[in-house]
Amino acid sequence: MSKQAPKTRPVPAKVTGVYKADSVRDVAESLNIPNLPDAVASALASDVEHRIHQVTEEATRFMRHAKRTILTTSDIDQALRVLNMEPLYGHFPHNPPTFRRALPFPQAQSAGSVYFVEDEEIEFDRVLREEKVTMAKGVSWTAHWLAVEGVQPLIPENPPAAPRDVDLDGAAAKNGAPNGVSGSIFPLTPPSSDRPSPVQPGKQTQQQNILVKQTLSRELQLYYTRLTSSLLPPTSEPAKRTAALARLRQDAGLSPLLSYLVHWVGEGVVSTLRGGSQTETDGKLLEVYLDVIAALLDNPTLGVEPYLHQLLPSVFSILLYSSLPPSNGTHLRITAAQILAHLLTHYSMTYPGLSTKIVKTLIVGLIDNKKTRATHEGAIRGLMAIGKEAVRQGLVNRGGARVVGEKCMPGESSQLVDLVMEGFKTIHPPFIRPIPLDPNSGADSEMLEKLYASLGDFFAERIASDSEWARAILSDEASLV
Repeated sequence: MSKQAPKTRPVPAKVTGVYKADSVRDVAESLNIPNLPDAVASALASDVEHRIHQVTEEATRFMRHAKRTILTTSDIDQALRVLNMEPLYGHFPHNPPTFRRALPFPQAQSAGSVYFVEDEEIEFDRVLREEKVTMAKGVSWTAHWLAVEGVQPLIPENPPAAPRDVDLDGAAAKNGAPNGVSGSIFPLTPPSSDRPSPVQPGKQTQQQNILVKQTLSRELQLYYTRLTSSLLPPTSEPAKRTAALARLRQDAGLSPLLSYLVHWVGEGVVSTLRGGSQTETDGKLLEVYLDVIAALLDNPTLGVEPYLHQLLPSVFSILLYSSLPPSNGTHLRITAAQILAHLLTHYSMTYPGLSTKIVKTLIVGLIDNKKTRATHEGAIRGLMAIGKEAVRQGLVNRGGARVVGEKCMPGESSQLVDLVMEGFKTIHPPFIRPIPLDPNSGADSEMLEKLYASLGDFFAERIASDSEWARAILSDEASLV
C-alpha cells in the first residue's frame, strides 16, 4: 500500500497595492540607487501605502469634524502635523488644484488611469501689460516698550498720547481734589513758597510742565504731596523733615511712588544748580536731596536697582559742581562721596560695570585742566570714599596730583592741597622717622625723577622728604580701571 503524497498548499497570489513597486524603483533610480531588489521595493511600496492610508484616515477625521464632505489640502496638513510629519508646502485650501485624467497609452494598457495637474497657460503680452504688484512683507514679531518708568513712549506701535493743553485748575475743581491734585493729573514737583509749581501756568516753560497720566490712588497722591512738601525748606520744620526721612528709610509702601521720588530729586537738583551762584537756601535744598537719596538707598524693601542710572547724575552734579555754597559745600561733597561709596558697596556685584563708570567719571573731573579747583576737590573726595586704589589711580597713575599742583602757588597751604595730601596718606601712611631721598644716590635719583614725573613739582617736593613713603605711593599695584 503506497503512501499518498502530501498535499501542497497553493501559493497565494501576490496582491499588489495602490502604490506599485515600479514607483519605488523609479524613485531609487532618481537617487542613484540602481538594481533595487524586488523584495526591498515591495516592502517599501507596502510601507508607503500604509502611510498613505494612515494620513488619509486622519485627514478624513478633520474633514468630518469640520462638517465638510470635500477633503482639502488643509486636512492633509493637519493630519501630517498630528502624525509628527512635515507638512506639504505650496498648496492652499482656498485654491485647490484641478486634476485631469490623461488619455490611455496604447503601449501600456495595464498602466491604469493617470491623473495630472493642468498648468495654466499664461500669455506674456498680458503679463507685461498688467500692473506689477509688489509682494507684501511677511508676518513678523517685534518687541517695543509699552511704558518706561510709567511714561508711554511716542512710537507708532503705541496709541497716541493725550493732548497736554488741559485746564488743570478746572480739572482740579471738578474732581474736588485738594491742593490741585486730581484723580488723573499728578504733579511731579510739589508746590513750594519760593519755587513755582508745575500746576501754575505761565511761570515755567511747556517742557517743565510735563504731566504724567497717573494710576495711583488719591491716598498715595496725597501722601506724595505731603511727603515732598515736608522735606523742602524753608517751609518744612526739622521735626517733619526728620519724620519724612524716617518714612523713606522704613516704609515698605513707597514702591508705587519710587519713580516719582527719583524724578522729583533729579528735577530739584537740576533746577537748583541751574542758577549758577548758590545761596544758603540752595545749599539746604541740595542737602535735602542728598538725604532723600541716602534714605531711599537705605530702605531694604525698595528695589532701587532700576533707578541707579537716574540717581547717579544727581550725585555727580552735586559732587563735581564748581560753585557750591561756601558754608556747606564741603559737607555736601562729603555726603555725595559717601553715597557713591554706598552704591559701590551694595550694587557693584549686581552691576559689574558700576565701579568702572564711577571711577572714570571722577578721574575725568580730576585730570581735566579746564575744571575748577572745586571740581577737583569733589573728584578727590569721591575717590577717597571709594578706596585707596581709586585714589592711586586718580592722583598717581592718571596724573591728577600733577594737574592740581599746576594750579597751586609755590608754598600754598589750602584745603585742596591738604586734601591731596590726605589722599596720599590714604594710599599709604607716612613713616614716623622719614628719611629724605638723596639726589646723589642712583636709586634715589631714579625715584626722584619718577616722583616728579608722576606727581609734578609741587607735590613731589612734599613727598621727597620721606623716601619710604614715596616708594609706597609709586609702587605698582592692582588698580580699578
